[in-house]
Amino acid sequence: MKLGFVTDSLGGMSFDDVLKNAQRMGVQGLEINTCGWSTAPHFKLADMLGKPGAQKAYAAKLADHGLEIISLNANGNPLHPTDPKQGNDLRDTIRVAGEMGIKKVCTMSGLPAGSAKDVMPNWVVSSWPPETQTMLKYQWEEKLIPFWTEIVALAKENGVEQIALELHGNQCVYNVPSLFKLREAVGPVIGANLDPSHLFWMGADPLIAAEALGEAVYHVHAKDTFLNAPKQATTSLLENGSLMDIPARSWSYITLGFGHGEEWWRQFCYRLKMGGYDGWLSIEHEDVLLNSLEGLEKSVTLLQNVMPAAAADFKPQEI
Repeated sequence: MKLGFVTDSLGGMSFDDVLKNAQRMGVQGLEINTCGWSTAPHFKLADMLGKPGAQKAYAAKLADHGLEIISLNANGNPLHPTDPKQGNDLRDTIRVAGEMGIKKVCTMSGLPAGSAKDVMPNWVVSSWPPETQTMLKYQWEEKLIPFWTEIVALAKENGVEQIALELHGNQCVYNVPSLFKLREAVGPVIGANLDPSHLFWMGADPLIAAEALGEAVYHVHAKDTFLNAPKQATTSLLENGSLMDIPARSWSYITLGFGHGEEWWRQFCYRLKMGGYDGWLSIEHEDVLLNSLEGLEKSVTLLQNVMPAAAADFKPQEI
């Protein structure tokens, strides 16, 4: 496995300082935010699309620090009913990735409205009342599958081999079954960006999910979640309080090791290997209580201690 981090983890730093810190910490690559829910302080789509000189200079900067581009990250809601820019920026991210020879793009599946008359995204997480099924049918058959059929074709045209969808709340694809449902409909260009932090707060088990997804794991975000048991006991894990008020929430994103210890992350890496994944672990730091650089450093150290780095070479002796 190889270790890197999402550039927005140090979103308040200049790109040069991000590169210097990445090299100092000993990671091997960076996942570059391009649009969507990120202001993309380290990569401007308009300055890159169709501009090979700028693209080469950008890649050279990373190479000068011993770093690879892990993927481009276009996280957002590309199926937002009133904001077509998010979908268009995903398309441009795929085009830029193709121009730069980057084979993987990370994004979200998207969340449409619940009907053609709605103007707000609608996340259906129950099977009753009956209108929930009407909404799901509309979202999947009229929006999600046609959109991803088009995007998969665009990816193939541009040489992008993998689109890793983050299993994230408030998206149509948020767990193992919904990932497989879309993958079956549009093909294996679509795979999972397995981020355990979201599965924790949705009540799933990332260790089992890693094995269940198997070859459909295209990417891994290393992010942890703090489950605040006293609050969870009365609030449940359905939490809509401020992300900045950690004590009041039943769950919060947190620095690696502060929610689940080193032993858990060791098991996670091993389960990934059991399922056939031997790719990147990309840290996404979103802890609001710790300094971003300090939290990222602690996360890097933890993963360097637990992740397999060398190829397996054991075989039984001939006796």
